[in-house]
Amino acid sequence: MSVPILERDNQRVMQTTAASPARGTNGGGRLPLHSGDRLTRLEFERRYEAYPDLKAELIEGVVVVSSPVHVRVHAEPHSLIMTWLTVYRGGTPGVRSADNATLRIDRENELQPDACLWIEHSGRAWIDKDDYLAGAPELIVEIAASSAANDLHDKLRVYRRNGVQEYLVLVTYEQEVHWFNWQSGVDHVITPDADGILRSLLFPGLWLDPARFWQGDVTGLLAVVQQGLASLDHAAFVEQPGR
Repeated sequence: MSVPILERDNQRVMQTTAASPARGTNGGGRLPLHSGDRLTRLEFERRYEAYPDLKAELIEGVVVVSSPVHVRVHAEPHSLIMTWLTVYRGGTPGVRSADNATLRIDRENELQPDACLWIEHSGRAWIDKDDYLAGAPELIVEIAASSAANDLHDKLRVYRRNGVQEYLVLVTYEQEVHWFNWQSGVDHVITPDADGILRSLLFPGLWLDPARFWQGDVTGLLAVVQQGLASLDHAAFVEQPGR
């Protein structure tokens, strides 16, 4: 399968915090949920539960209602990155992944990252009694189209502050990849090696070929992560006790 090169869209919908209304009506006594509302996390959850067809996040105490999801600039890249992560999970005992899970990360932020990967027994992330993800997964991935302004600024700061160790942002309009590592407590940007491959510093063997990703080359994309799974670094990671 090959996905055509993504083009800028004159009808691009910019993500803002302006007071745009949530989809649906305010019937049945439901309290409204608008972009720009300032709420506690508990109040956000109470209102959000009344709008099951809506995707919204609470970022630094401010509600952000998502734009409609387009295929080429979000849904298809999202599908590819989940396939990539699932292959890695399948070859790496002790790690878990999630797609679009609600993440309770702190008292002012309830986010819905596109993808997460975490070490099951590290204690950094867990599934809480309400079946939500809580804590700070080791790796978070965002597909950034209309949400790029939030993903590369406010959400980045939230993730870094709360102990997320790696953050991968795929900016689809510009076809840019930003991979941050905060393991050591300092900002580090992961850059491609001489062969053009990006390699996670936290998850050995998690290798990404950005050129194949943007081309929609599924076979090539998965071949590279399979090479990572066959590496000596990955074998040593799998053997680590108490991971």
